[in-house]
Amino acid sequence: MSHPVESPGARIRTYWERLSPLPGGRRLFSLIIGQMVPYTGSMGSIVETLETGYAKVRLPDRRRVRNHLRSVHAIALANLGEFATGLALVGALGPEVRAILTGLEMRYVKKARGVLTAEARCTIPHVTASVDYRVEAEIRDVQGDLVAVATALWRLSPVPMVGGRS
Repeated sequence: MSHPVESPGARIRTYWERLSPLPGGRRLFSLIIGQMVPYTGSMGSIVETLETGYAKVRLPDRRRVRNHLRSVHAIALANLGEFATGLALVGALGPEVRAILTGLEMRYVKKARGVLTAEARCTIPHVTASVDYRVEAEIRDVQGDLVAVATALWRLSPVPMVGGRS
């Protein structure tokens, strides 16, 4: 009657704690996360801060994330917002809870140009049964102007017990 030894959240926290204080460690952490989530990794975002229930992710200005209007593509903004909400939430969950994204809403406020930063904050709920949980990320440009808001809907569920009754 036990849960897996290492949850995705524990693995994320371990990598962050080991790498973030080192020179280039945040970039290396971001590359490792990019290997775990290849589509998100393809954007080249950098995790700036990761704490329990909080994540700050920077998206460098790169041609690969732009659209034909020379602004950041709407789907790149959605990916950045989802990534920040996922880190804030999943990075804080214990091995007894799993999370899966079930919905994502975007509100676009202004054209996104230049380096962007997404910040997501959430409290970590106690999960005893499946529950839908909203986490919001604000995406801002270098001037601090709000560019977009991502609202992610995460389904949180208890992890079934292994080796015994559930």
